[in-house]
Amino acid sequence: MRITVAGLGYVGLSMAVLLAQDNEVTAADIVEEKVDMVNRRESPIADEYIEKYLSEKPLSLTAVKACAEAYRSAELIVVAAPTNYDEERNYFDTSAVESVIEEILGVNDSATIVIKSTVPVGYTVSVRERYNCGRIIFSPEFLREGKALYDNLYPSRIIVGSDDDSLARAEAFAELLKLGAEKKDIPVLFMQPTEAEAVKLFSNTFLALRVAYFNELDTYAELKGLNTRQIIDGVGLDPRIGSHYNNPSFGYGGYCLPKDTKQLLANFADVPNDIISAIVSANSTRKEYIAGRVAEKCRAAGGDTVGVYRLTMKSDSDNFRQSSVQDIMRSLKEKGLRVIIYEPMLKGGFTDYELCGSLEEFKERCSVIIANRRSNELEDVENKVYTRDLYTRD
Repeated sequence: MRITVAGLGYVGLSMAVLLAQDNEVTAADIVEEKVDMVNRRESPIADEYIEKYLSEKPLSLTAVKACAEAYRSAELIVVAAPTNYDEERNYFDTSAVESVIEEILGVNDSATIVIKSTVPVGYTVSVRERYNCGRIIFSPEFLREGKALYDNLYPSRIIVGSDDDSLARAEAFAELLKLGAEKKDIPVLFMQPTEAEAVKLFSNTFLALRVAYFNELDTYAELKGLNTRQIIDGVGLDPRIGSHYNNPSFGYGGYCLPKDTKQLLANFADVPNDIISAIVSANSTRKEYIAGRVAEKCRAAGGDTVGVYRLTMKSDSDNFRQSSVQDIMRSLKEKGLRVIIYEPMLKGGFTDYELCGSLEEFKERCSVIIANRRSNELEDVENKVYTRDLYTRD
């Protein structure tokens, strides 16, 4: 099948690589550097499996910047454009998705259009009606940063949202995903697109709830002088709870959880709720608490400089987007402290903060070093390090 994937972010690139094992895939993106890297079989994002498949697998994959031509001859088009949360409108900014759909409709009147971007509940039905186009379907992604292709090769489930008239298109797309996967016996669910959109937002909000829960447990234990790990280990042995996704942090962050929880809360505007709003506010409370503790430790050490070790959300990731530590940095600056950053993957930006290129100089200058996750690089200055990480080096 001739397939075009619009967007070379985590979702689009992992989808393009997955499908290019068995199909002729063209990946379109407006960023020329990404296009060139994919054509050289280099990954523009940090992802072990994407890097491996691009360099070692015989993929039928070509990246282009001329999007319209890529859409014209495609039988299937996957839309993986970004949908950042607009704080002022209290709504996802879906303009990039609509721009892609409009360009597709201008050159192709038969291809199945699959929205892979995260969108508000009810969005797919609204664009089908707006463009009078019944060949638009929705399929949520459930990917982790740094493991996007792995999660497509070994998916927890495949969900496709369509109405009865486009069910055959939905079934065909699900078969393509199953064909590219390594895992067998994958649960596949077909439902209306609005329900599929809700699955995505409720799934991510539940994950955010779990992060917030164990973070609040950790806040309690730290203030009361208790051993957080012993409590979490004991709680997690209940099989209904489980010993997973339980490592305390500076707050949930990244590209998905902050925006998806806020979008779901916006969908609850006319629906009674306590839990959803609490999940959003709990994350802000946690970050402010962390900033306060760090400020106390910095001043107790007789200094005024806090070092931020890495901006990335997790190990083996190059994603700084919505990293929870950024809010902590802003709070520390407001408290009158100097903040410097050690982030070897940072090429630019963050002009309000000093970037320190030498790890040794960074260690020397900082009174306190905050690290969302532990690293062997900081073992020699462990007395300076503030982290809530309990499990990374196990």
